Amino acid sequence: MSTKKWRDLQNYLRSRVVLEDLFVSSLRYVGGIDVSYSQVGKNAKAFSAVVVLDILTWSMVDLSVAWMESSVPYIPGFLSFREVPVILEAMDKLTVLPDIWLVDGAGIAHPRRVGLASHLGVLLDVPTIGVAKSRLVGTHGELGEEKGSRVPLLDDDTQEQIGWVLRSRKAVKPLYVSPGHKVSMESSLKVVLACCTRYRLPEPIRAAHNMVTQCKNKIPS
Repeated sequence: MSTKKWRDLQNYLRSRVVLEDLFVSSLRYVGGIDVSYSQVGKNAKAFSAVVVLDILTWSMVDLSVAWMESSVPYIPGFLSFREVPVILEAMDKLTVLPDIWLVDGAGIAHPRRVGLASHLGVLLDVPTIGVAKSRLVGTHGELGEEKGSRVPLLDDDTQEQIGWVLRSRKAVKPLYVSPGHKVSMESSLKVVLACCTRYRLPEPIRAAHNMVTQCKNKIPS
């Protein structure tokens, strides 16, 4: 597909995004998703890990990994078209589904308001939150150094809130949190904070990151 067709599809998906809390109020199982690559460039192996954790104990109740050859290059703003196929491959093997997914990527904090978390959420009709390690779009005010400090992430032009800048651990680089689908702006922050323990990354994404790293190391590049 051309980037024009990708853009048209993103605009359609954007029209389907719901920013209301349509997930269970008493969360028990939280999913994490991460993707990694064997090399930089167009022809690389894409690896995905999806995990389901019990939020009461942080024990892993299910996990799955997958990998495939990836011919789609990285194009800013179109990451989901590169990563969705391998994520779906991994998800298909799960036997326990979470109440909500945390995705290593953007939700609506995206040029067309439909990053990886929103794309997956609408595609699968599941609640998702985007937790990005770097800022794709938006501006924000000064952020405090203490854990839990947060400021709104605002659209560059309209100044509409599109997410949060969150200090998940004292004096570390912030995370960029935004609702993906079926989650409100306020709840996206609350859920991510509830999943942050001693580390920069929330537990579900940290677990997925560790699993995808192990998987990548076992498969020859």
